[in-house]
Amino acid sequence: MSTESRIVIDLDVPGPTISRHLYGHFAEHLGRCVYDGFYVGESSSLPNEGGIRLDVVEALRALNIPNLRWPGGCFADEYHWMNGIGPLADRPGMVNTNWGNVVENNHFGTHEFLALCELLGAEPYVNGNVGSGTVQEMSDWVEYLTRDGDSPMVRLRKANGRDAAWKVPYWGIGNEAWGCGGNLSAEAYVELARRYATFCKDHDGNKLYRIAAGASDHDLAWTEALMKAISSLGGEPRNLFQAVSVHYYTVPGSWEHKGSATDFDLDDYYRTMVKAQDIDRVLTGHSTVMDAYDPQRRIGLVLDEWGTWWDVEPGTNPGFLYQQNALRDALVASLHFDVFHRHAQRLVMANIAQTVNVLQAMLLTDDTGGLVLTPTYHVFEMNKGHHDATSVPVHLVDKPAPYELDGKSLELLSASASVKDGHALVSITNLDPAASAEVVLDLRGATIRDHRGRLLAASELQAHNSTDDPQAVVPAALTGIARDDRGLRLTLPPHSFATVELDL
Repeated sequence: MSTESRIVIDLDVPGPTISRHLYGHFAEHLGRCVYDGFYVGESSSLPNEGGIRLDVVEALRALNIPNLRWPGGCFADEYHWMNGIGPLADRPGMVNTNWGNVVENNHFGTHEFLALCELLGAEPYVNGNVGSGTVQEMSDWVEYLTRDGDSPMVRLRKANGRDAAWKVPYWGIGNEAWGCGGNLSAEAYVELARRYATFCKDHDGNKLYRIAAGASDHDLAWTEALMKAISSLGGEPRNLFQAVSVHYYTVPGSWEHKGSATDFDLDDYYRTMVKAQDIDRVLTGHSTVMDAYDPQRRIGLVLDEWGTWWDVEPGTNPGFLYQQNALRDALVASLHFDVFHRHAQRLVMANIAQTVNVLQAMLLTDDTGGLVLTPTYHVFEMNKGHHDATSVPVHLVDKPAPYELDGKSLELLSASASVKDGHALVSITNLDPAASAEVVLDLRGATIRDHRGRLLAASELQAHNSTDDPQAVVPAALTGIARDDRGLRLTLPPHSFATVELDL
């Protein structure tokens, strides 16, 4: 059974640029993301450079990762950066009280993180400690990282083997200050944010993009408090911080019982996709509040934590948040990206949680050299053509009837499109778990010289990749694309994601 849909795409009507930073990543000191994920130590038998695992780097370089957020997350507000510099043997350990109560040796610190970013070709996004730190501690960290010439922090950096300053544009002023970052009220955090932002200086051509720790989900009052701190209604924002953040996780169940990543039924699937679709409403709400205080959209919105969150895999440490990653997760990601593209005028960055071995990861690794590319990884890779491309309008003129669940409607077809360098990329997701979608791409405003399609699909929504079956969910050629008087005609199988590249 299939339905026929028509998607009108105006290829000659430019919209806002889709920043590559909407495809950013997040690496927290949590479980096996940093240690045993990115970092195995120089004594490891696995190929590494300065302790950084090279097969992980190679796999992630294929995604053109634009930025990497570190060290947290909740961990950021208990991390004291001075303990993570200098000779490894001299670095004091610490207890990670947020994630598993494990002892960390601080062998992966500032220099290792910046080396990782250089290997990945990613811009660093450093999240500073507001919850248990001081203004001077964060100010010194900025100086240590970004100042040239001479100063106490520059001399310390050089003594630790790095002469040249790094370029570190993105700087988080704490994390989840309403929760693990201090359990502060919005008003209390605002006063701290203004103070911290004031003393985090631009040094020697490194212009900081300061990101204030923002709201969770639908907390519009928190965003309004941040905007009031730097702007009157409709006024010119003060240059204290350049963006505010928001966090949103797809958790269809309760926080106590989130459900399994791979053992779920159709009702679980529909609830998941309804929750994922709601990111549109969340971003619209925060953007609307920001528009009242910043109609010129000078202040960016940053979704620096997003993704699915399931119960941990049986037998693993509950504090390590290790979960499998099925085709369902990939569809959550593809749906999110369509929403991100529509919000590209205000949304300037997004960071999936997290890159390796934690939550909705790109990669799953083990200590024997095993490495698995997850279905979500493939969505990121297939969508690379949207990086810094110009969004174009997409209209679902004819579409399947939405699925109704508990008073909420789930649209079963999602799409977005962009143009760049004589090419267009169209992304399409069929969320119907049972029916194929016959789709006509009604392409207007350009001549199509050639086309190519790719498909991410599997026979079951629960399909996932593992070391035993690493190819269970991988991209394949999308066959059967036919010319149509209006453009192109194609068929998407149930619960699938596809991209179509056009030569214009």
